[in-house]
Amino acid sequence: MKIRILIGVLFLAAGCRQSETAADPAAVVQVKTAVATVQPFEDKVGSIGTVVVHSGHLASLSAPAPARITTVYVSVGQKVSVGTPLIAFEQTPFITAAQSAEAALVAAERAYDRARRLADAGIVPRKDAETAATDLAQARAAATTARRMAQLAVVRAPISGVVTQLNASIGASADVNQPLVEVADLSALDIVFNVAPSDAAHIGAGAAVTLSAGETATGEALGIGRIISVGATVDSSTRSVEVRAQAPPSARTLRIGETIFGQISMGTKPRAIVVPIAALVPLGDGFQVFVVNAANIALARKVTVGRRTDTVAEITSGLSGGERVVTEGAYGVEDSVKVTQAK
Repeated sequence: MKIRILIGVLFLAAGCRQSETAADPAAVVQVKTAVATVQPFEDKVGSIGTVVVHSGHLASLSAPAPARITTVYVSVGQKVSVGTPLIAFEQTPFITAAQSAEAALVAAERAYDRARRLADAGIVPRKDAETAATDLAQARAAATTARRMAQLAVVRAPISGVVTQLNASIGASADVNQPLVEVADLSALDIVFNVAPSDAAHIGAGAAVTLSAGETATGEALGIGRIISVGATVDSSTRSVEVRAQAPPSARTLRIGETIFGQISMGTKPRAIVVPIAALVPLGDGFQVFVVNAANIALARKVTVGRRTDTVAEITSGLSGGERVVTEGAYGVEDSVKVTQAK
């Protein structure tokens, strides 16, 4: 009899504990929520770019012919103007070649004059005069080339800018295929991005691009640039499209080869459903959100996510404007759990 009474007491106590647990406010999950809003949403694509020199504002110079370097006038980082001497080669071979070409030209002119007079007098066939004329034309071309080569024995800056590369040492032999010095106009720099063809289709010249130093949007802010061109072809190796941007005049001085992150505008959607990024919970290959109903029950719902920024995401399906979703604490919520607003 005592055993039966004891068992009954134990069952009663257990039932009381279960009842207390069900009524325990601590069992309710505390979260923060936000309302899905309908608002304009700027569609952007992020891409890592590189600073390059605008086409036509970079000069890479080499020797006009195999020669020995005798003088280097500049150093890397030095500013130069059009015509500034950069590198000089040994002059003797160029001078000798120019003198030889000039002598050959004088001889060809005399031979042509003689052949023409004899042909006019009927002493020699007309074809001899024509051959002499051809020889003269070749001699003139050779002399012009030799004079030009003698001028190029001193390499001069073809543009104003800064010496960005220098691969010349006094006494070294230079080859025509060996770039010796590079001059860049640092006032004409572009930022080249590579984007997917599907994104490139929505980017137009003049579009705004928010620039940051480094590989993320959290780097040093460089202002708002503008897209100046969108490539018409897809790169065969990267399968991307080249997009060129121009930095704003207010941006700090950029460096060739510097890494820049850009958020390129692809237009604005006037009525997009937007939620905080914190509301998105991964679900397989997609996402879900927890929608809080009038009874404060969080219900899992699969959604389709469009574009995202650092703080908000566009929901293209699965959610309506005005619905309340869990933000902070969403990863700790299960379907159909009761929630309360955390302080």
